[in-house]
Amino acid sequence: MLVATGLVWLVAGSTLSAQDGGLPTREQALAALFPGAEIAAERVFLTDAQRTSIEEISRVDLDTGLIARYVATQGGRVIGRAYIDTHVVRTKRESLLISLADDGTLKRIDVTAFFEPRMYIAPDRWLGQAVGHPLNDDLAMHRLIRPIVGATLTTHAATDATRRVMAIDQVLAETDQ
Repeated sequence: MLVATGLVWLVAGSTLSAQDGGLPTREQALAALFPGAEIAAERVFLTDAQRTSIEEISRVDLDTGLIARYVATQGGRVIGRAYIDTHVVRTKRESLLISLADDGTLKRIDVTAFFEPRMYIAPDRWLGQAVGHPLNDDLAMHRLIRPIVGATLTTHAATDATRRVMAIDQVLAETDQ
C-alpha cells in the first residue's frame, strides 16, 4: 500500500528521470494522486480484438499488447486508475503516468522519465489542459489541446499517449464488467 505525504519535486539536469531525482517516481506520483488509497499494480495482456478496438477508439497506434496498470481503491471502491505509457518523442523515450478518475476522465499526467533535451519537456500547466475531460474528438491538438512552440513532437506524443491510455481504459472497463 502506498500512502501519500507532502511531495515536491524539482526538474534538473539535461535528461530527466526519477533515478536522478529530477522527476517523481511512479510510487510518489501515485501516492500524491490517491492519498490513503491502496494501489494494486497489474500487468494486462490485451487480446488482438482489444488492441484493434483501442486503436479504433483512440485513432493512435498501439505498439504493445502488455499494459502496466495501477488500480487505486479506498474502502473497497475503485477511485481511479493509472497507466504507464512509454514512447519515443523525437529519438529518445518519455514515460508518462497517465491517471484517470473512476469515471474515466483525465485526472493528471506525470512525466516520470524524459530522455530528450530538457527544453522539450512539457510543463505541468500544459499537461493539465485536459484534466477532467473524457476521451472524445475534442481531446486533440488545436482543439482542447494547445501546442507548445518549439516542442511540437512532445505535445503530439503526449496527446497520443493520453488518447491511447483513455481508450485502453474504456476497453478494459468493458471487459471488467
